[in-house]
Amino acid sequence: MATYAQESPMPGIAPRQDVAAFEAPRSGVSWGAVFAGAAVAAALTLIMMVLGAGMGLGLASPWEGEGAEAKTIGIAGIFWITFTQLASSGLGGYLAGRLRTKWSGIHTDEARFRDTAHGVLSWAVATLVTFALIASALGSAVSAGAKAGMGVATAVAGGAATAAAGTAASRSGDDGSSGPMAYMTDSLFRKDPSAAPSSGGTSQPEAGQGAADRATTAEVSRIFANALRTGTLSPEDSRYASQVVAQRTGLSQQDAEKRVNDVYSRAKAALEETKTKAKAMADSARKATAYGSLWIFISLVLGALFASYCATLGGRQRDL
Repeated sequence: MATYAQESPMPGIAPRQDVAAFEAPRSGVSWGAVFAGAAVAAALTLIMMVLGAGMGLGLASPWEGEGAEAKTIGIAGIFWITFTQLASSGLGGYLAGRLRTKWSGIHTDEARFRDTAHGVLSWAVATLVTFALIASALGSAVSAGAKAGMGVATAVAGGAATAAAGTAASRSGDDGSSGPMAYMTDSLFRKDPSAAPSSGGTSQPEAGQGAADRATTAEVSRIFANALRTGTLSPEDSRYASQVVAQRTGLSQQDAEKRVNDVYSRAKAALEETKTKAKAMADSARKATAYGSLWIFISLVLGALFASYCATLGGRQRDL
């Protein structure tokens, strides 16, 4: 470092010696120490996350009444993420401060500032590497979650009405024997033991009658599917469906109309319950995501502060 003698501004006073003319043009960052601390911090984070995932799966159970509750697992996960961030960031920051080059001829405050910067840089590099690895490993899971979220939003918006009505029954020639609407359709054409069947349905052969029954079942199922999608059963559709039910079951027209209206009311109530549950699940997922993001942010901030503090400790021991 070059020095020069400063001229005394007043006669009789000795000039001040050894004033630094300039500092060497060398960076105050020891990148080797930063990357070393970041590598250790990222590796420890991944190891701790794998261990935490294993313990979380050990606490959970698919059987009712067994294992920890979801709330308990969530709280434990928050504490584990915070502990992981503090441990990995602290170790990485300490190594970044301890392994950096020794600075000579600088003030104590400047050395402390540089050590703090080394801790923050080590934390930042480790965080970027960890998130990049996690995003790469869980890319498929995130994509599946996004598709599931879009499906829930579609169901809440009303797209689940057609699905609840039975997609199988909406196809031509389907008898509605499968799908969520199958039970509702069967209850429509359930024969009344006390009522005599109409004579019009006995004039056809058994095979032809079966084909006609399947066709009318699919048609009535499509009527119900459209009614559930639009939210109302038109009088024309109700009258036609009741006529088909009366012909198939032997009920009177009045009783058939009452059955059609009752079945439609039950189907609509079931659909509303499904939509309510879907909204509740979506709201629970929203709250869990919001709380999780908040706690991850807090843990990251704590990790940065702890990394800075540990870097100052490492730097202090380095200069002893």
